[in-house]
Amino acid sequence: MSRIAFRAATPADVAALHPLIERAYRGETAKAGWTHEADLLFDERTSAEELAGLIADPERVILLAPDADDLVGCVQVARAGEGLAYLGMLTVEPTLQASGLGRRLLAAAEAEAVARFGARRMEMTVIHRRAELIAWYARRGYAPTGETRPFPVDPPRPELAFVVLEKAL
Repeated sequence: MSRIAFRAATPADVAALHPLIERAYRGETAKAGWTHEADLLFDERTSAEELAGLIADPERVILLAPDADDLVGCVQVARAGEGLAYLGMLTVEPTLQASGLGRRLLAAAEAEAVARFGARRMEMTVIHRRAELIAWYARRGYAPTGETRPFPVDPPRPELAFVVLEKAL
């Protein structure tokens, strides 16, 4: 992987961004990595329309990790309140997971939260059954707040509740 310069997504990036996220989170391709949800969820992770809406929202930014002609990662940062930002959709191409790109995306997201939104804290949600992923974030300074949130599906699936993690920036 060459040196990657992160940049904010634009509407023109949706066509490459959407399949990257689906490959990393769902289906057989996701199983090439270790951070997938493919054994828990079988629907689409997001839609092109939803991504276009996120990109258009001035209270959010999706940072992209382009490598040559390929998009290999992304992360979303959103204003979540006074001094608080939300981190979501941290995505790394499954075959590149464990390459250090996730750590670099996380650091870029934290810096962006401070610079763009004046954040002093970052929060995120992780499915409570994802112990390895929660441990990965804990090694990077994120701690459980004790709060849980329901997983946004209808009908509700309590076995997929989110835990809230937070880090001071």
